[in-house]
Amino acid sequence: MVEQTLSVSKQEHMTRLSAASAWSGVLVHKWFVLAVLVLLALGAWQGVRILFGPAVVVDQVARGRLIETVVASGHVETPYRVEIGSQITGTVADVLVQEGEKVSKGQPLISLEARELKASVIQAQGAVAQAEARIRQLEELTLPSAKEALTQAQATLLNAQQTYDRTAQLERNGYATRAALDDAQKTLDVARAVKRAAEFQVYTASPGGSDYVMAQTQLNQARANLDTADSRLGYATIVAPRDGVLITRNVERGTVVQAGKALLVLAPSGDLQLVLQIDERNLGKLALGQSALASADAYPDRRFAAKVSYINPGIDISRATVQVKLTVAEPSDDLRQDMTVSVDIEVAAKDNAKVLPVRSVHDILSGQPWVLTVEGGRAVKRPVKLGLRGSSNIEVVEGLEAGDVAIPQSSGVVTGQRVRPVLR
Repeated sequence: MVEQTLSVSKQEHMTRLSAASAWSGVLVHKWFVLAVLVLLALGAWQGVRILFGPAVVVDQVARGRLIETVVASGHVETPYRVEIGSQITGTVADVLVQEGEKVSKGQPLISLEARELKASVIQAQGAVAQAEARIRQLEELTLPSAKEALTQAQATLLNAQQTYDRTAQLERNGYATRAALDDAQKTLDVARAVKRAAEFQVYTASPGGSDYVMAQTQLNQARANLDTADSRLGYATIVAPRDGVLITRNVERGTVVQAGKALLVLAPSGDLQLVLQIDERNLGKLALGQSALASADAYPDRRFAAKVSYINPGIDISRATVQVKLTVAEPSDDLRQDMTVSVDIEVAAKDNAKVLPVRSVHDILSGQPWVLTVEGGRAVKRPVKLGLRGSSNIEVVEGLEAGDVAIPQSSGVVTGQRVRPVLR
């Protein structure tokens, strides 16, 4: 019994020695063992790839709203610009504004030297005062004197008429000579002539008479000359015709300016427009009133609304583009003249469309687009019919249904290859 026990203990001891010896061998050859295990794992993985194909991330057709846009870049511009110039020739005394400054209607912009113009105004004011004095002279002196002379002439005529009548009666009765009657007639004729002259003087000095009309005409001319002188003096200060921003300044102090030459360019405040050059292939998609979202390249995160307001009827043959203008109803203060902008014009939209990322569609522009889908674990080529196209997604009208998958072009998978689709 004791011998049996010793035998078992000896066997256990031998087993432990064998295990220890084996573990020691493993530790001694650990890198070799690790390499064997790695090779076995690679072999198993390659076997799975050969049997089931590589794992490929695929896109899935889903239903949703799709918006088709036309993307273009352009620049900011006001609907029109105002060129501001001088209406007279003169020397610039001072420029009161800087380029880029906001101005309001009526604000002085440029002042010209005005000594001669002020002298012309003073001279015209003197002519007006002289003409007004002539009118007052007629009304206060000439006309009353003429009326007084007329009254005296009427009295003289009445006396001459009475003298003539008495002399004529005496001559008929034989108490006066013919010579006395002739003298009375002569006196009467002179009195009548004096009365007519006095009446003429009263008429000419009265409103509507020749002297009064001439004096009134001279007064009107003097006032017109004064208005002209005042206007020319006003031209010496060039003011803003409306609110806006000065975007160009072509004048400095001391410059001799000519009438009609543009000195400043004003961009009026109000609506702004975006001017784009769009590929003529997209012309059929564009229409007046379409909405758009735009952003300045300087501020790409600040988007603002715009609307198509003009489509040029002609095509730029050198660039194969059409000019399109969009109105910005509520421009922000960040937008400046000639600033570059990027615009997405919404040309079509559809709800519940079958949507697939553009990256999974081959030969979109060829007229015969197709996709690689997965059937029976293999990549299969399938033609599709496309509809609306968004910025990153496209509508599949025929060829795929919602839930079907498509392999992106960048995956490198070829037709007939075994694949294991993995959804994103």
